[in-house]
Amino acid sequence: MSPVTLTLLVLLVAILAFLSNRIPLGVVAIGVSLALYFTGLLELDQALAGFGDPTVIFIASLFVVGEALDSTGVTAWAGQQVITRGGEDRRSLLVVIGVLVAVLTALISVNGAVAALLPVVVVVAARAGIAPSQMLIPLAFSAHAGSMLALTGTPVNIIVSEAAADAGARRFSFFEFALVGIPLLVGTLAIILLLGHRLLPERSPSSLPQDLGELAETLRTQYSIPAGGELVSSERGVSEVLVPPRSPLIGTHLFPGMATPSGDLVVLAVQRSGEELRDPRDELRAGDTLVLSGSWEKLQQHTVGDEVLVVDAPSVLRRGVPLGVGARRAIAILLGMVLLLATGIVPAAVAGLLAATAAVLSGVLTPHQAYRSVSWTTVVLVAGMIPLSTAFVVTGTADAVASVLLSVVGTGSAHVALLAVCVLTMVLSQLISNTATVLIVAPIATVVAVDLGVSVLPFLMALAVSGAASFLTPVATPANTMVLEPGGYRFGDYWKLGLPLLLLFLAVAVFYVPLVWRF
Repeated sequence: MSPVTLTLLVLLVAILAFLSNRIPLGVVAIGVSLALYFTGLLELDQALAGFGDPTVIFIASLFVVGEALDSTGVTAWAGQQVITRGGEDRRSLLVVIGVLVAVLTALISVNGAVAALLPVVVVVAARAGIAPSQMLIPLAFSAHAGSMLALTGTPVNIIVSEAAADAGARRFSFFEFALVGIPLLVGTLAIILLLGHRLLPERSPSSLPQDLGELAETLRTQYSIPAGGELVSSERGVSEVLVPPRSPLIGTHLFPGMATPSGDLVVLAVQRSGEELRDPRDELRAGDTLVLSGSWEKLQQHTVGDEVLVVDAPSVLRRGVPLGVGARRAIAILLGMVLLLATGIVPAAVAGLLAATAAVLSGVLTPHQAYRSVSWTTVVLVAGMIPLSTAFVVTGTADAVASVLLSVVGTGSAHVALLAVCVLTMVLSQLISNTATVLIVAPIATVVAVDLGVSVLPFLMALAVSGAASFLTPVATPANTMVLEPGGYRFGDYWKLGLPLLLLFLAVAVFYVPLVWRF
C-alpha cells in the first residue's frame, strides 16, 4: 500500500472515530500519532513532535490566562455590563452580548468566553422575560465570529499563522485577523437581529443555572441572617454546607456567631429540617445545614474535606464577584501578553508562557488552578493531529489531494480553487473538530496555492474563516454543545440560523479575503 493511500486511510479511520462520539477526542488524536508511527509513515520524533510544538504550548498557556481572568471576576464584571447596558430590549441585549462575547473570545478563546458568559446570559434573559433559546445560540455564534478578531481567538488562527510561515510567507500579525473579523462580526450580528427571532425556537429548558447575584439575599432570607454588612465581597464570601454521615463535626456544638473548630470561618446560621438552631447546647447531627463566612481562600480550603458537603463550591461563587482579588493583576498580565504578541518581540509561545507564569508568581492563580484550567482534551487533540498534517506533506498526500482538487475545478481561477478548499473545510468542520479539520486541510490549501502560483496568505486566511463557520450542528464545537441543554435546543435547531451565517462566512472567505490578502 502506497504512503499516500496509508495516510488517507489513517485520516478516514480518524474521521469515523470522531463521528462515532464513542471514543474520546484525545484518544483518537493519540491513536493517529501512533498509527503514523506503526505504519512507518513517520519516524518516532515526527509522530510525537506535536506534543512539543510551540503552537500547542501557546494554546495551553492561553487557558491559564483565561482562568486568571475568570477566577478573579474580570469576566463577571464584563457580564455585569450586559445587565446594566443592555436593558431588557431583546435587540439591545443581543448586540451587547454579541460584542462582549466577541471581545472576550478574541482574548481567551471561544470556549472560555461562552463558558464564562453562559450563566450571565441565562439570568439576563430570565430577567428580561426572554426565552433563553432566543439568546444562547446567538451567544455561541457571535463567539465564533469574535474568534477572528485576534490571533488568540482560536487555535485555528495560530495554526494557519504558523502554516503561512512554514510555507515561506509570513505569520499573520496579532490584530491582522480583525481585518476580516470585524466584517464577520457585523454581518453575524445583523443576521441574528434580522432572522434570529424567526429562526430560533421559543423554548424553555428543564433547568436553569443559579442566579449567583441573588444568592446572598436568598441565604439571608432562608436562614434569617441579620441584615447589615455584605455577605459577599471581593475579599470574603459565604458557603452553604451540609453535615454528612460520619462527619467529624457530628456531636460538636456550633451556633451562630461562633468560629468553626479551625478558627478560620464564622458560623452565620445553623438549621435542622428548616428550623433554626441557636442554643449553644445543641449538638450537630447528620443532615444539619450551616452557612459559613470567611475569606474565599479559607472557604475553599475547609469545604473540600470530609467534614461537610458544600452546596455551591466557593471557587464557583467567587467567579460571580465582579473584579475580585487579583483582577487588576490579571488584567495587567493580559495586556502585557497582548503587547508582546502585537509587537512580536518574542515568539507567541514565549509570550503565553510568560503570562501563565506571571499569573502563578503574582498569586492570581495557584499552581493547582493553573494545571486544572488547561483543557487537556484540546491540547492533546491539537498535539496528536499535528503529525497527520506533517504526514500529508512528507508522504505527498497533500500534493495528490491538491492535484485531484485542481483537476476537478481547473487551474484557470484561483477563486474557484479557493471556493473548493473552503467548502471542503466547512463540510468537515460540521462533523469533526474545526481544529483537526484545519490541520488536515492546511497543507492541501498550501499546495493548491503553490500549484496555482499565487500567495498562500489568502488561502490560509480563508481557511481560518471557513474553520470558524461551525454553525450547523451542536457537535461542531464545544461552544455549540455548551448551549444545547441550557437553551433547551434540539439537534435540528442549529442549522436554521447557522446556514445563513455559513453562507456569509463562505462569501467573505472567497470574495472579501482576496481583496485584503492578494493572490
